[in-house]
Amino acid sequence: MVCRGCSCTETDRVLDLGRVPATDCFPLASTPISSEESVHPLAMALCRACGLAQLADDDTTADEPRGVEPQALKDQAAQAVRLVSEAGALTGDTVIEFGSPHGGSWLPLLAERGLRSPVHTTRAAVVVDCFGAMHEPDQRAAFRQRAAATADDGVLLIQFHSLRAIVGGGQWNALRHGHFAYYSLTVLRRLLEDVGMFVTAVWEFDLYGGTVLVAARHRPDGPLSADVRCILTAEHTVGLADPNVLRSLQRAANEQTAALHEWLTLMARRNLRIFAYGAASRAVPLFAKAGVDRTLVTAVADVSHAKQTRRMPGTDVPIISPEQLVEARPDHVLLTLPELLPEVQRRIPALTGRWMVPPTHAVGDGFDAYRTTGVRMAVES
Repeated sequence: MVCRGCSCTETDRVLDLGRVPATDCFPLASTPISSEESVHPLAMALCRACGLAQLADDDTTADEPRGVEPQALKDQAAQAVRLVSEAGALTGDTVIEFGSPHGGSWLPLLAERGLRSPVHTTRAAVVVDCFGAMHEPDQRAAFRQRAAATADDGVLLIQFHSLRAIVGGGQWNALRHGHFAYYSLTVLRRLLEDVGMFVTAVWEFDLYGGTVLVAARHRPDGPLSADVRCILTAEHTVGLADPNVLRSLQRAANEQTAALHEWLTLMARRNLRIFAYGAASRAVPLFAKAGVDRTLVTAVADVSHAKQTRRMPGTDVPIISPEQLVEARPDHVLLTLPELLPEVQRRIPALTGRWMVPPTHAVGDGFDAYRTTGVRMAVES
């Protein structure tokens, strides 16, 4: 394949999930599953030249029902805008946002600080990209476009799910159709410099196990800051340019899905009713690789009205509302997006003590651990 960032033809496949259902197409629940239901290759490759981790191939067509932005993402956006403002980076009065297909926007938050979309120009003092660039198949073109939209004395703000967090947390199901790039700061810095922009500041957040917000300008702003150097050093220490390091994601995928299938099978044998919460794109490869069907998971609840009455791709597991989930009185609820635990605990107190975190994330306080195939499974105490 040709690298999406530098056009090098030498890449290493580091994670291969085989052929899985398209992660952005949720069929109607009334549609029967057939042997011809759409499945597509899903693999991650690492460029030997620039070090960009990327989607190897994607022959899907995006058709995802609009999700509902989690409160955790809204809270983090507000925190990010505040920190950037306090750092003096929100100069000027115009803003352009390169949005994400998953929804959410920083524009209302920036409007509160006096920034508006430009009327007579295609450039702005502040350009924002929150999880947007990764959806661009041509990464070089994407960064050229964002650089061109940034005024000469303006700032480009890019937030991304850190590859260091993905690897360190064994978050193999961050890989999905439509997500073409998985950045480290080291690689993002190179992509920016290729279009004449330079990293001037960074902020780190706990969202998704580790996200990074980068500020970049058309001219260097002196030596690299201590925060930038710290992240670059940590990435070098982990070895994110080493294919063997990233291949730990393959081992995590194999072990974690085997553990999940074994745990769900054990629960079924005990006649316990397991539901799930979060019909997210990340849940699609998790369900597919773990062999989940209605004998193991009765239904998946999601707040998105567009997804309710549909089913999880490649399975017969229907998507229901949170209200229906509560009415069903499940024995346990598999939380496919563990970072939402505080939010769902607060919003759905009736399910306290029933949340189960899949083995893709570390077990924290308030959970009893189960060991299956050597991998920790956790159920809320």
